[in-house]
Amino acid sequence: MIDAFFWAGILIIVAIGLLALELVIPSGGVLSALAFLALIGSIVAAFSGGFVPGMTVLMANVILIPLLIVVAVKWWPYTPIGRMVVLHTPDSEEEVLPDTPAFRELQELVGRRGVAKTKMLPSGAVVIDGRTYDAVADGVAIDNGQPIRVKAIRTNRIIVTPVAADAPVLSAGTDELDRPAEEFGLGSLDDPFI
Repeated sequence: MIDAFFWAGILIIVAIGLLALELVIPSGGVLSALAFLALIGSIVAAFSGGFVPGMTVLMANVILIPLLIVVAVKWWPYTPIGRMVVLHTPDSEEEVLPDTPAFRELQELVGRRGVAKTKMLPSGAVVIDGRTYDAVADGVAIDNGQPIRVKAIRTNRIIVTPVAADAPVLSAGTDELDRPAEEFGLGSLDDPFI
């Protein structure tokens, strides 16, 4: 009985080792097939020692091996072979955007003001500093001739928002929410009944 457990344990360790090698060394499934044969051999070796050792090894294989495979598959993308096979997803959209002069020029437009050249439902043309650009309105329709401000650049799209004609010009990188409430013509916030 001890010999049955010994040889079954050796074959299980060999199978686990072969499965680990399969994750690191591309063998076309040969190592997986050998691991499967080693697991079958461990069950046969355990049953040669009796019914109880055979059922113990069979249950260990049924429960332990799938659990080890799940853990190994979660670990595999971090191995050298796994990093070559599995695509890395970018953390932000800036990682996939090109660092070209054209993109840098678009980034410099953030905060600038212009005029809608066409009706924007939500996309259309805008004129900023005498140049015409394709842009997308941020949530609301913008009429032809309405003043706009560049809110952001997402991928290669210019995102614009409408502004009042008499609104003060903001420098790039600032937002209306950064301005004091008095500039909006609101009364004192201390006394809500005024």
